[in-house]
Amino acid sequence: MSATTPAGRVLNEQPEDSPTAADHAADPLAVAREIALRQLTVRARSRAELARALSRKGVPEETARQVLDRLTDVGLIDDAAFAREWLAAGGRRQRSRRVLISELGEKGVDREIIDEAVAELDGDHDYAVARGYAERKAASLARLEPQVRYRRLTGALARRGFPSSVVAQVAREVLADLDLLDGGEQEV
Repeated sequence: MSATTPAGRVLNEQPEDSPTAADHAADPLAVAREIALRQLTVRARSRAELARALSRKGVPEETARQVLDRLTDVGLIDDAAFAREWLAAGGRRQRSRRVLISELGEKGVDREIIDEAVAELDGDHDYAVARGYAERKAASLARLEPQVRYRRLTGALARRGFPSSVVAQVAREVLADLDLLDGGEQEV
């Protein structure tokens, strides 16, 4: 029996193209492959993320291992490439190195692979990303008192996981530049 929402949407029904219990019994390998490929269609994923997705869908462990091994063999699963891409995208998402490392760990990427990918990052990654974020953020703080600007900017940078030394340096530099543009004096 299916329930409906107040908007009239039917719950507990499988979409026509989704795997059903009958499909699982017929060809669990094909169902597992379909689940994994759908996950990879959305975005690149680590092997551990795909294993968890398959497990949640009730795919037997041995079947999941076979499918994941095959996808690894053909290059659709590559944790090292995934880690490098995640770190590169982290700069666009304005996250610190520490936060990105934590996110990769949560996604099940091995620590050794994470360390190799982090070694490829520019040494000034945190500074460059923090500076870019702070410059955009500072524009919205221009009308505030200097102490309030400093407090809000450092708080925003700290919440994104940047080290305190980078936060302080970037905040001082960006706010000094903002004050020069405004013709004011910074009192922090």
